[in-house]
Amino acid sequence: MKWRKSKKLIPYIILTLLAILFVLPLLWVVVASFDPNASEALKVPLNMTLENYKAVLQERTNIRAFGIGLFISLCQSILVVIIAGLAAYPLSRYELKYKNIFMYTILFMTALPITAVMVPVYQLFLNIGLYDNIFGLILFMTASAMPYGIWLMKNFMDNVPIELEEAAWVDGANVLGGIRKVIAPLMFPGICVVAIYTFSGSWGNFFVPYILLQSIEKAPASIKLYQFFGQHGMVAYGQLAAYSVLYAMPSILLYVLSQRYMSKGFTMSGAAKG
Repeated sequence: MKWRKSKKLIPYIILTLLAILFVLPLLWVVVASFDPNASEALKVPLNMTLENYKAVLQERTNIRAFGIGLFISLCQSILVVIIAGLAAYPLSRYELKYKNIFMYTILFMTALPITAVMVPVYQLFLNIGLYDNIFGLILFMTASAMPYGIWLMKNFMDNVPIELEEAAWVDGANVLGGIRKVIAPLMFPGICVVAIYTFSGSWGNFFVPYILLQSIEKAPASIKLYQFFGQHGMVAYGQLAAYSVLYAMPSILLYVLSQRYMSKGFTMSGAAKG
């Protein structure tokens, strides 16, 4: 009996240890952001202060970087949702000859590492004049997120009964009207999932903007983290932690605001019958 009880406790002990390992770095970020003498070690600050946040927010380059990062992430999310939704519609509603091959190709493209294509993309952007261009960066990041967006959108769209769309057609709606008035509202939780996934991936992307943008004034917030790492190992830990907390807020707020939509399931199985 004792061995059975101990055996049941082992998974909980392992999960608890893993949770502690994940929580400690996050706890350091929060605590160090209020510590005027923060270091790389986790310690309780003697004096709690907001000076680190003030120093970060008073720097105009930081505010501009946050604005650029939000602009890039929002534009990419909107474009991915619209284009992926339109691309997923025929894959979900029509019987296409090579649909399975196309879907497997999309699935393969989701597994393709971004580092494998950055060298030819860098050369292409130099040749067509899109290097160091924010809109060019948005186009590439939108294209790179499109395969996963189409795959998700298609799966969510499959859960919307086609009978509801056909009823809209009988009432005089065209295809785009049916998508806008019937499909989009019913698959809104799926749209939120795609939008949040795309926004989070774009907001936290460091490698692509670092390669495709050269000007410091065009750098998004992910690249501006570099400014806290000085020469000879000197790091402003307090400001770095405060910047990291502010940097995490958009993704957290977006997730919280969309949580009630994401938590809804597709309870459409009896809608067509009603």
